[in-house]
Amino acid sequence: MTGLPLLYDVAGLCNAMVDTLVRVDDAELADLERARGAMHLVDRVAWEKALARFATPDAEVHAGGSGANTLTGIGLLGGRAVFRGQVGDDEMGRRCAASLLEACGGHALAIAPGLDTGACLALVSRQDHERTMLVDLGAAPLLDDLGPFAETIRRSRVFHCTGYALQGGPIRAVALEGMEIAHRAGRAVSVDVSDPFVVRGLGDDLWRILERTVDLVFLNEEEAAALCDGAGPEEALERIAEHVPTVVVKLGRRGSLVKHEGVVTPLGIHPVQAVDSTGAGDAYAAGFLFGYTRGWSASRSGRLGARVASLAVGQLGAVCRDRSALAASVAACWEHP
Repeated sequence: MTGLPLLYDVAGLCNAMVDTLVRVDDAELADLERARGAMHLVDRVAWEKALARFATPDAEVHAGGSGANTLTGIGLLGGRAVFRGQVGDDEMGRRCAASLLEACGGHALAIAPGLDTGACLALVSRQDHERTMLVDLGAAPLLDDLGPFAETIRRSRVFHCTGYALQGGPIRAVALEGMEIAHRAGRAVSVDVSDPFVVRGLGDDLWRILERTVDLVFLNEEEAAALCDGAGPEEALERIAEHVPTVVVKLGRRGSLVKHEGVVTPLGIHPVQAVDSTGAGDAYAAGFLFGYTRGWSASRSGRLGARVASLAVGQLGAVCRDRSALAASVAACWEHP
C-alpha cells in the first residue's frame, strides 16, 4: 500500500451533527434542571422543545460533531481533509454537507432517507463561557459501512476518529474497521478520546483499542484521569505513552503536555478573550494534525494547536472560519520552530 499516491493528509470519521449555539444566563441554565457544563443525550422531541425555549434571533447554526470540527479545521488551514459520517436527507444534512464542501472541497457523507440529522443545542454561559449541550444523535451512529472511504483511508497519511464513534451502534464497528485498514496500510491512526463519559463507558476496551492500533491520542486532563484511575496529567501521560507513540494531554488554561518519541514537551496557551469554549479541543487537534502531517516537531504542532484553539475560543462556534487568521497562525509557527 505504501506505493499508492496519497490523496489526503487526514481522513476522519465520527458522528455527523449540526450545532445550534445560543448564549444564555446562568439563571436560565438553572431552570433547565440538567447538569451544567455537561453533554446530555435526549430524543428529538426533547431537543426541539429545548430549542423552542432557548432559540434567539442571534443563534448560530453550524455543521458540527467533534470529528467534523477537526477535519473542517484542517481543511480551512489548507490541509487536505475528508470526513465521513451519516446525516439525514433533510435541511440539516444539506447544511452539514455544504459546510464540509466549503471548508474541505468535498466530503464522504452517507445520506440516510427517513432519518433526522444529528443535532446539538449548545447553551453557552454568558458568565463563564462554559457550554451545556443537549444532543440528539439522529442518523449519526447508524452509519454501517465505509464504502469507498476504505480506499480513502489507505491513501491518507492519518485516519482520525473520536471516542464518540467508539461508544456503540453500527458506527463503532465501522470506526474499528477504519482503524484496522489504516494500521495494515502503514498509515497513522489518531483518536480524540472526546469526553470522560466515553472513557467510563468503554472501560478496559479503550485500553485495548489504544494498545492495538493507535499512534496518536488526544485527551484532556479529566479524560486522562478517568483512563488512568485518577492519576494526575504527568503520570497519566507517562502511562498512556507506554502504549501510544504520541500522546497529547490538554490542560485548558495551563496549556498542554505532549510526549513524542520519549520526549515530554510542556506547551503554553495562546492568550485570548474567551467567548465560547465549544470545540477548543477539536480545534487543537486540527492544528496539531496539520503540523503532524507535514513532519513538524511535536512542539511546533502543539503550538499551532494552541493558536487554532484560541481562535475557536475567541468566537461563538467551534470552528474558526477566518482563513487569513488561520494562515497567520501557521506562518507564526513556521517562523519560530
